[in-house]
Amino acid sequence: MELEKYRRYSEMARGLRPAETVFRGAKVFMSRTGEFVDGDVAVADGVILGVGDYRGETEIDLTGKYLCPGFIDSHLHLESTLVTPGELIRQAAQCGTTTFIVDPHESANVSGTTGIDYILEQTENVPANVYVMMPSCVPATHVDDNGAAVTAARMKPYLDNPRILGLGEVMDAVSVVEGSVSMHEKLNLFQGRIRDGHAPFLNKGDLAAYVLAGISTDHECVDYEYAMEECRNGMYVLIREGSAARNLNAIVEGLVSHGTDTSFFCFCTDDKHIEEIRREGHINYNVKQAVRLGLPVEKALQMASLHAAECYGLKHLGAVAPGYQADFVILDNLTDLNVLEVYFRGRKIIRDEKVQVRPCAPELKNTVRVSGFSEKSLRLKHSGGKAHILKMTEGQISTEDLYEDVPFLEQGGKRYFAPDGTYQKIAAVERHRNTGKTGVGIVKGYGITGGAIASSVSHDSHNLIVIGDNDRDMYLAVKELIRTQGGYTLVENGSVFETLPLPVMGLMSDAGYETVNAVLKRMIRKAHEMGVREGFDPFITLSFMALPVIPEIRITPRGVYLVKEDRMLRTPFDL
Repeated sequence: MELEKYRRYSEMARGLRPAETVFRGAKVFMSRTGEFVDGDVAVADGVILGVGDYRGETEIDLTGKYLCPGFIDSHLHLESTLVTPGELIRQAAQCGTTTFIVDPHESANVSGTTGIDYILEQTENVPANVYVMMPSCVPATHVDDNGAAVTAARMKPYLDNPRILGLGEVMDAVSVVEGSVSMHEKLNLFQGRIRDGHAPFLNKGDLAAYVLAGISTDHECVDYEYAMEECRNGMYVLIREGSAARNLNAIVEGLVSHGTDTSFFCFCTDDKHIEEIRREGHINYNVKQAVRLGLPVEKALQMASLHAAECYGLKHLGAVAPGYQADFVILDNLTDLNVLEVYFRGRKIIRDEKVQVRPCAPELKNTVRVSGFSEKSLRLKHSGGKAHILKMTEGQISTEDLYEDVPFLEQGGKRYFAPDGTYQKIAAVERHRNTGKTGVGIVKGYGITGGAIASSVSHDSHNLIVIGDNDRDMYLAVKELIRTQGGYTLVENGSVFETLPLPVMGLMSDAGYETVNAVLKRMIRKAHEMGVREGFDPFITLSFMALPVIPEIRITPRGVYLVKEDRMLRTPFDL
């Protein structure tokens, strides 16, 4: 710090002259000690000078309220909110999230480094701290058909960007533990920096080898036992509560019942729709839910701020103390935990401030390249034997590989799989290079009847994915997404009920969050009316059924993929 500036700050900190701004009379959460203290918070130039008894040129009365450090989302994909990055940041910031650790691998899988540049550019000069993790797995695995490849050589130019913190979630655990040259080139490139993990259900030996490679976080824990195994191996556990994957209850209940030290636990959203953020909140929702489950409020607030800052080496964030950035959340009380006001660098965030959506590069639109697709592409011949079934579970994105008899019908002397109330059809259509690949499988547990749902958001390659109980409606849904160049669509009884276009890389809308929120709300309600179970977010859950790094079974444009066996089936009837 320049000496003259320090001298000025020192005089304010010691009470010899009025501070620039004083937040007066709050109960201040001291995240390092886990206690609340009565006091004033002095701020100048967006920096905290001290907590005590202060006078200010400007004074903000917070008597009876609670002042906490700004919340940190330790892992998210901005694209999954469906709106442009700047809009999402402003919406989530109103919920108290002032720092975002972003992994743009969705954009990168569609558009490579041009997609990464888009995320960086769109999050400049927003009212929050936005840091970016360099996507590590583009494509995610050797069985993916995505739009680009990001190698270690293509990552090097980003190393000097101060907003690039480290390496994004390393999804290809097999390549890590088996010593893949290309994977370890990426890991070595980020030596000494944070390297995020993606490690669901690894056995003890593989988990140890994975951590040995320098990976220090994971957001894929679905239960307390596995979370503890990761902590024992030296990892931070990022407790996820998104739209499809809701893991908070299982992990926090374990923390509470065992009285576990929470020092290495943080919160994240990973993938959460704008509609749900507007309805229930962002990281503030994670805090509320953890407290409802019995976690002491002090521990929940530490997990939402200090622990995440320490995990990612953000030494200027996560606490209300001298020299820290003046990012504050003002709460009404410690029971309801309602966010009243949010401050970023000492300035109040304006609620529902109108945001001008920034344009994107022309090449980031018109990314759905499919021709020659027909209703026949969806036919699935029935071999007469049992089939591998993709079993979906409410509140989870993991799946179960069932092997069961399924119904069929006869046409022209041939047998075809016939969806019914128990079994539906799911398909993935390659959309980046117009290869004509279409993989078809059988799904159980989703529940849709009388129609189909399709999406151009399908992790992580983002091909077209469609699910339904009849080929006609599934075909119409895919054709609708080709027409709109990406989006979500819902077809009922031969007609398109509604479509949410996502023209930016087939991932995001530039129509504004109000439009997205309204359309999505109607479509989700309609999907549940058509039989999709209430425990599913109809669209986000569907999008994960194509992700071949999460057990046990997935659908890809190449066919049905058995994750644990690393084996592709041409049809679900193959052994």
